[in-house]
Amino acid sequence: MKVAAYQFPVSGDVEKNRAHILRAIEQAAKSGVRLLVCPECAITGYPPRDIDSVRKVNFDAVDKAHAAIAEAAWCHDIYVVVGTIVKEECAQWDAPLMGDAPAIQDQFYNTALVFTPSGQVERYSKRALWGWDSENFCAGEEPGIIDVDGIRVGIRICFEVRFPEYFRELYHERTDLNLILFYDVSDREDPDRYNLIRGHVRTRAVENVTYTLTSNATFPHQTAPTALYDRSGRTLVELKPGQEAALMYDLNLTEADFGERGRIIFSDQLTAKDKS
Repeated sequence: MKVAAYQFPVSGDVEKNRAHILRAIEQAAKSGVRLLVCPECAITGYPPRDIDSVRKVNFDAVDKAHAAIAEAAWCHDIYVVVGTIVKEECAQWDAPLMGDAPAIQDQFYNTALVFTPSGQVERYSKRALWGWDSENFCAGEEPGIIDVDGIRVGIRICFEVRFPEYFRELYHERTDLNLILFYDVSDREDPDRYNLIRGHVRTRAVENVTYTLTSNATFPHQTAPTALYDRSGRTLVELKPGQEAALMYDLNLTEADFGERGRIIFSDQLTAKDKS
């Protein structure tokens, strides 16, 4: 299966972000890509870096962007995973009394939407919330696992890469490929942070014996990679930071090698021991 990850300067301009993503879909489809991954909050921008707060997002423009990407995925017969913000209304009672009407409160989720060629839309919302995330978003509850032509794909978002537990969940579900959507940027060049996050990603790939594909924003200074790593953490392809580009790779799921088989066997033994 040919996979792709697209990095670009995500902004608070939904229409501009939509145009970037639609061009990437068209380019990927022409190259035979089956699965395209875009960064965290790629449609909306990330609050408060690109927009003051989640409540300042133009959700009419977001809905139009979602519809346009869904149509493009259907027309080009391609799976598209893209970061966005989802708004939902929730009924709440402050002090429930007989006959009281619930107050309607908006809740917001930092979400990866999966636009499928069949027209269905699936989602995974970020669960590890800290700092700006916790100020703007509610935690999601979805498992973050999709099927792409019989290949089991796991999805995680940015800060979650710091926690092995989120990826161990995917290991137990036997995912073949894990995706990580990043919005990890800095106001200055920070190669130490870039290498640290890169090390986290490679470690998650090694620990869980799973191919791992990442996509990150590029502006102002990119501090996490857009890259594909194999089941032993080796770099298969990595884009140069800071430049708009699409990574493409023909991924063949070969048999696990000697070391990979050892990690699978020992991990399963540890899991069985923990359950006993």
